[in-house]
Amino acid sequence: MLHIGCQYEETDENNMVVNTEGSCMEYRINKKTGDKISVIGFGSSYISESNAGVGIAAIEKAYQSGINFYDLAAAESKCFPYYSEALGGVRKEIMYQIHFGANYDTGSYGWSTDGEVTKRNTERLLMELKTDYIDYGFIHCLDELSDWDDYRENGALAYLMQMKEQGVVRHIGLSSHTPALIQHVLDEADIDMLMFSVNPGYDYHEGDYARGSVDERSAVYRRCEANGIGISVMKPFSGGQLLDASLSPFGEKLSIYQCLQYALDKPGVVTVLPGMSTSEQVENILRFFELPEEERDYSVIGSFKPADAVGKCVYCNHCKPCPAGINIGIVNKYYDLAKNGDAMAGEHYFGLEKHAGDCISCGHCVSRCPFGVEQMDRMKDIESCFGK
Repeated sequence: MLHIGCQYEETDENNMVVNTEGSCMEYRINKKTGDKISVIGFGSSYISESNAGVGIAAIEKAYQSGINFYDLAAAESKCFPYYSEALGGVRKEIMYQIHFGANYDTGSYGWSTDGEVTKRNTERLLMELKTDYIDYGFIHCLDELSDWDDYRENGALAYLMQMKEQGVVRHIGLSSHTPALIQHVLDEADIDMLMFSVNPGYDYHEGDYARGSVDERSAVYRRCEANGIGISVMKPFSGGQLLDASLSPFGEKLSIYQCLQYALDKPGVVTVLPGMSTSEQVENILRFFELPEEERDYSVIGSFKPADAVGKCVYCNHCKPCPAGINIGIVNKYYDLAKNGDAMAGEHYFGLEKHAGDCISCGHCVSRCPFGVEQMDRMKDIESCFGK
């Protein structure tokens, strides 16, 4: 993580850039498209709960705070004019993520794979947003192989691709909760952005959308990173369950800031999209950038890890500081990416000041790791892999 409020632009090992205007926001590059995207985006899941004045003020506050990425999957369609009112004058400075398959014929959210329904809803949304283009057009919420078949057979995909050919849609995205389905679609379609549910509950088998094993979910993160496909994160708080000890599947609450940091540490993640509906909520979310690292440290999840997560580095950096100066989390991330076929991982690895071969086998990291990773042995494997 970079320092906040700097007046210059630079990148770090997480492809992070600092806003040159000195705002608190930080940005990452979607390698597939080249877009510079705020690491905190604006989720629309709750904005319909606010009246127009409050909702518009919240969106304006988000923009003024450096948020430039807005997801338009909302509970109700009444909120869409809020965005044109708040952002119409700065349309070229922000990006919309719009879902081809979200159905608002009744005014409330519904789901469809029908091409005509998708066309009708998209045309309405473009009109209400007062825009003639879509930055990211998403294949919306497919979780079963049959959903993908229906999406193609019923005309929704054909309409989306037609809009892409016409230049109305600039980039193609995919939204899903299911790792196996994601891998299947990535094999068959050219995807620029993935919307995926990322939080400690889902990653460790807890929650309604906790689909896929630890390894299957990790493989999605690594494939996206290796292929330059940015991940926009939905459900970072597991619908609020992780923020309430009485509702959390772990019996212990996490803070919103721990959840945000957890998602941002996953390979491939470009932006996290918490739902916000008031200016106060925007301000509260963006306190993330003001907090010291220890208040965003989520290593407590090591106390409720499942058996198949034991011994696997999640890049939480709880092992810091390494007496030899090795950035152990980043070294592990590049190693995992290299094993997954990322040709650039080695280049990034050798750009680090310290490498696995600098390990002095002191055991400090092992004693601090909440996941029981035998890092000294792992450093030997990494050194052998990269040859340094």
